[in-house]
Amino acid sequence: MTARLLNIAVIGAGRIGKLHAENLATRINSSQLAAVADIKLPAAQEIARRFNVPLATDDYRSLLGHSAIDAVAICSASNTHAEIILEAAAAGKHIFCEKPIDYDLRRIHRCLEAVAKAGVKLQVGFNRRFDPNFAKVRELVATGKIGQPHIVRITSRDPAPPPLEYVKVSGGLFFDMTIHDFDMVRFLSGSEAEEILALGDALVDPQVAGAGDVDTAIITMRLKSGALATIDNSRKAVYGYDQRVEVFGSNGMATVSNRTPDTHILANSDGVHTARPQQFFFDRYHESYIAELQAFVDCVLRDLPPPVSGQDGLAPVLMGLAAAKSLKERRLVTLREIISE
Repeated sequence: MTARLLNIAVIGAGRIGKLHAENLATRINSSQLAAVADIKLPAAQEIARRFNVPLATDDYRSLLGHSAIDAVAICSASNTHAEIILEAAAAGKHIFCEKPIDYDLRRIHRCLEAVAKAGVKLQVGFNRRFDPNFAKVRELVATGKIGQPHIVRITSRDPAPPPLEYVKVSGGLFFDMTIHDFDMVRFLSGSEAEEILALGDALVDPQVAGAGDVDTAIITMRLKSGALATIDNSRKAVYGYDQRVEVFGSNGMATVSNRTPDTHILANSDGVHTARPQQFFFDRYHESYIAELQAFVDCVLRDLPPPVSGQDGLAPVLMGLAAAKSLKERRLVTLREIISE
């Protein structure tokens, strides 16, 4: 008997779309890259030729009517996610969607309601949950190895800032970059945020302030469990892609340091030297991107709950809105305020 394959169409052939398409075509068990869509047809066609995919189009809606396509991976611009989710759910397609679902809470709730009504799966692309290092910290916390969590610390710094044109359409630091860290606070601690205080400035590039954003930020929060959490972000770490986490508790601590291309140490009269952290998020989180798509395929084929649900997609947006409000109004903001708005 031939095992069933999940036929998935990738919508969006940009940087993350290319990555997911390659993984679906070459690394994900029980799946098949069935189609590619992008508003720039040559980009879709390039991926289709590379992986011998029969269907490439500049109109994703044409894919939703294909009975042979079981699911879509939404990798298009953030402001298109909600609309595509609604249309895919109406067409009965299972959905993997890159973060965020949307920045507007009403549209997010509409999406969650549509998915529930259609009875399809929705998994949100918070890939860092699938990083084996961070997953191990979560396991240690969940099994009580460090006791009651008291402090969660996350450092997330990019090696170089994106173009200013990207910053202007990104949704802002809290929704483009920190949103992953908001999700990691929830994932690592097993608790929800209750209060958030954010400080930020344009210290890397003063032009970012003119675009209404910041490129450097520190966010502190109180969790419902009573634990405290901090996130520090920067758009530019000259030494590499800086990704560290720590959970400190009543009986110990679990921490993850940066990954480097190798683990050599050179000690000489000039000092002690080692390799810089990896330079690109695709390299740092290579395994996690594969693991998250495999989890999506498995949840559909085995009828399991998505490991990163629509509610998991909603919570970091709430946190981002609270952080943005805190930064603007220079005060502590409760999540209750955001929910009630």
